Amino acid sequence: MKNRIFTLAAISLALAGLAGCSKGKSGAVVENENEIHIRVWESKNGIDSFIKQAGKAYTEKNPNIIIDFINVELHNSVDTLANDAPKGVAADIIAAPHDNLGALVTKKLILPTENPKDISKQVLGACSKALTYNGTMYGYPASAETYALFYNKNYIGENEVPKSWEELVLWVQNFNKEHPGKYGFVMDVTSGYYSILFTTSNGNRLYGDSGADANSPNMNTPAAVKGIKFFQSLRKSLGLENAELSTSSCDGMFASGNAAMHITGLWNVNTFESAGLNFGVACIPSLPGESKPAASFSGTRGMFVTAASKHPKEASDFAAFLLTPEMQQLRFKLTGAMPSINTKVDSPYMRGFLQQLDYAFPMPSIPSMGKFWSETGTALYNIWYGADVQSELDALNSKIRG
Repeated sequence: MKNRIFTLAAISLALAGLAGCSKGKSGAVVENENEIHIRVWESKNGIDSFIKQAGKAYTEKNPNIIIDFINVELHNSVDTLANDAPKGVAADIIAAPHDNLGALVTKKLILPTENPKDISKQVLGACSKALTYNGTMYGYPASAETYALFYNKNYIGENEVPKSWEELVLWVQNFNKEHPGKYGFVMDVTSGYYSILFTTSNGNRLYGDSGADANSPNMNTPAAVKGIKFFQSLRKSLGLENAELSTSSCDGMFASGNAAMHITGLWNVNTFESAGLNFGVACIPSLPGESKPAASFSGTRGMFVTAASKHPKEASDFAAFLLTPEMQQLRFKLTGAMPSINTKVDSPYMRGFLQQLDYAFPMPSIPSMGKFWSETGTALYNIWYGADVQSELDALNSKIRG
């Protein structure tokens, strides 16, 4: 039986060779001796176009290397790699948010950056820091991100944008009175990605200053409790008692002109422009008792060379190619993503995001972040609807520790 299986496999490979290189649903590529195929797992919605165009440009410079785009969405990439790598059908490069780095490293699924010193000098400091784990850099930062305060200029002028949350509350209360049926401000309140900002006064940071202390989530410190109590008060003070505040609902309300201000990211710029909005982007207001903009999460989308790659040198070279000014500008044009290098792009909104990035901190990349994402939403939901803040944060802190 074993010999029969081997024979069938040999016949299949021979037929594939006669037909030329092919690519199955699994992403497996049958190569001929004159070509090297680099399999890249990435998402759709513009990023697929970027990888395909970047791949074509790379192949023009390196005719024997073919870049194969395979659609694996970002949220599935780590689990899919863990499943497919032992089968020999995994990607050479995967895209993943940097907060997955700890899991990727501990599972030995990716390789260190080929030329870390050069890459670190080339990219924004926040990006190189985000892709460094236990002193070693992994991957190549393809884009940076944080979120900021979007405002509709038909409702509020640039000079009127609140600098503090107290100012924001007063402005919204007046706006709501003058515009029945509309909201002065919206955001996804049960997403830890956004609401983490309310825990950051006095330098309080999730999992410590370096984001690596799994035993100190810092979600029930005095600073966190104070900030989340203020967060809880916004449901009433901003007139949000009956508002649907999921990410999609908030995006829709701002896009339709039914909200004057909204906290979201650069990825929504194209959507809001297509909706015909006249809007601007500013830093997030400062928390009570603070003078600087509230600290937001910053994220880095990394392109990681997998440990399963049969061509790690070529894969690393293509990943580094994605960081050139030409490719970073192309990525911005196609996706709206913030470049990971210091390069000029044609956008009136970039200044606001870069200013907020100065006050942002990288999402921790330790494995415990999985617990943070799975547990925080429920705690925030309970608090938003009136649960005791201290009790909820004590329980949350315990659940996400270690």
